[in-house]
Amino acid sequence: MLSQEFEVRFYETDALRHVSNTVLAGWFEAAREPIFRIFTPKLDLANWPLILASYKIDFLKQIFYGKAVTVKTGISRIGNSSFVVYQEVWQDGQQCASGQTTMVHFDYASQASAAIPDAVRTQLQTLLVEAA
Repeated sequence: MLSQEFEVRFYETDALRHVSNTVLAGWFEAAREPIFRIFTPKLDLANWPLILASYKIDFLKQIFYGKAVTVKTGISRIGNSSFVVYQEVWQDGQQCASGQTTMVHFDYASQASAAIPDAVRTQLQTLLVEAA
């Protein structure tokens, strides 16, 4: 799995003194950047080839300010035009959350999904994991 560390910023905490549940969606998206680069190495927004179809986050433990988190990212399924990104958040050696995001290879000109190119598929396959 790919791994990226994030410092928990003070403003990401809420009145209950833990990280707000809305923050994880942002961490997950930021940690998907290496996958975005498989499709468009320069992150060319004028030729962006992906859309987000759905995401789900399961909160397993509270996450606290003052200790970094690690987001682990892999691919749990590859279809013809879509794929599922599986991610986990870890803090202090404990898994605190998991998430799955369905991404679609998309042709904005025709407003339709498009088959994932073979070269991209090969790179995605190197990141295959079994979702928990």
